[in-house]
Amino acid sequence: MFNLDTFKTFSRAVALSAVAVSAIAFAGAAKAAPVQIFPFFQPLPPMTAPQPLQPYQPSYQPYQAPTYQTEPEDQDAVELPARFRRQTVSYATREAPGTIIIDTPNTYLYYVLGNGQALRYGIGVGRDGFTWSGIQSVSRKAEWPAWTPPPEMIARQPYLPRHMAGGPGNPLGARAMYLGGTIYRIHGTNAPETIGKRVSSGCIRMTNEDVTDLYSRVNVGTKVIVLPMTERRADLGAASR
Repeated sequence: MFNLDTFKTFSRAVALSAVAVSAIAFAGAAKAAPVQIFPFFQPLPPMTAPQPLQPYQPSYQPYQAPTYQTEPEDQDAVELPARFRRQTVSYATREAPGTIIIDTPNTYLYYVLGNGQALRYGIGVGRDGFTWSGIQSVSRKAEWPAWTPPPEMIARQPYLPRHMAGGPGNPLGARAMYLGGTIYRIHGTNAPETIGKRVSSGCIRMTNEDVTDLYSRVNVGTKVIVLPMTERRADLGAASR
């Protein structure tokens, strides 16, 4: 005969056994592979030490202001006649060594050395109507001088710039020696082909190489004698070396 109490006791035992088996199986699975409670969150990557910052390198070249060379331009492209090249010559004069004599008619500049010798340079002088003569002294020296044309020159040539900074393109060239309180100078030139010619407004022009050489020998106060165009002198002796 069916016993209800026995059946209930048997059912409970079976249920408890099933629960126990499920718990054991769940525990084993947990040990094998832990269950992710929130699978949509990804674990963070391992932290690494920060890398040192690299110095900033611009992708462009920084601006550099233009500079002028401190030595005169190479003017070898213009071959001066032999008589206008710098050379030591015999030169009879009573002037003291260190004096500058401008031989306007022959387009020479003499730097008196003494003992009957002088250093001779070829020069360019004033054109017709712009030559002058007299005695002056060097009142100032300048390297790569700026140029401000005097009002008299601008009145004749209104197209001239009112001011030009020093540099290779400046008509005063590499060096300038200013004569007293006049508007005249002994200076270099960016047109060496004019040496030996009469083209200036009264200034004495030399090649940049020659004016740089003379500049190194001359001091402020040096005596400068400018001979008149009418006092044409013969070539004073051959080169001594």
